[in-house]
Amino acid sequence: MRRAVTVTVTASAVLAGGLFTGQAYAAPPTPSITAQGGFVMNNGTGTTLFGKAADTRRSTGSTTKIMTAKVVLAQRGLNLDAKVTIDKAYSDYIVSKNASSARLIVGDKVTVRQLLYGLMLPSGCDAAYALADKFGTGTTRAARVKSFIGKMNTEARNLGMRNTHFDSFDGISNGSNYSTPRDLTKLASSAMKNSTFRTVVATKSTKQKVTTKTGGYRYMSWSNTNKLLSTYSGAIGVKTGSGPQAKYCLVFAATRGKKTVIGAVLASSSEANRATDVKKLLDYGFAR
Repeated sequence: MRRAVTVTVTASAVLAGGLFTGQAYAAPPTPSITAQGGFVMNNGTGTTLFGKAADTRRSTGSTTKIMTAKVVLAQRGLNLDAKVTIDKAYSDYIVSKNASSARLIVGDKVTVRQLLYGLMLPSGCDAAYALADKFGTGTTRAARVKSFIGKMNTEARNLGMRNTHFDSFDGISNGSNYSTPRDLTKLASSAMKNSTFRTVVATKSTKQKVTTKTGGYRYMSWSNTNKLLSTYSGAIGVKTGSGPQAKYCLVFAATRGKKTVIGAVLASSSEANRATDVKKLLDYGFAR
């Protein structure tokens, strides 16, 4: 009885493998996405898996903050527990730009690590401003911010991001803040080599204890705008972006088994379409 069952299963397996039928493995059909640009690669091998207008320059929205975080984490002798005092200029900036916020409180002392969570989870432009002010060089805030943006562009060149330019620390463009799906994927792949970055962007929500102006403390609670972390098995990051010009963007990554697929979509027409596009591309990437 056991022998007969074994023969049957083996024959079925061989048939399924196409050895009897002569059929070769069929690659999955290339997906169609609504986003104006997209790119996907195997993060382990660097092999391109999908491209749509992959080198066309577009506004990037808050996906810019991947570079903001990368520049901070690249600082020599970085102390992630160093405290930064939240200045009124950061909150005034949020109000003037009607920008996404980590709701930082003026006078609070927040660590660099906490600012990275405030930057990447709720996409806080106030956190981005604080980091640019802290890690730029110069005797004035304007000079420090300009210096920090310069570091972002230097890092882009070092990474071979040929179709990328930053004119802001948060993606709120002054007219020349752009990148491409391929370049942003390259950036994310490099950033994900840093363990702190990986931890932050994989975090769905966090509650952080910060020091107040009077020496007391308060808790800041932040949730990740990247809903892929909760809706796609194996998702590990990376960053959302949106805006009038950028539309809906997402730089994404997921790991299943030993394979990591990483990519970007730019200018999706809606948040729902962005999610659909990304899931299609991830499924396709894992099937390749």
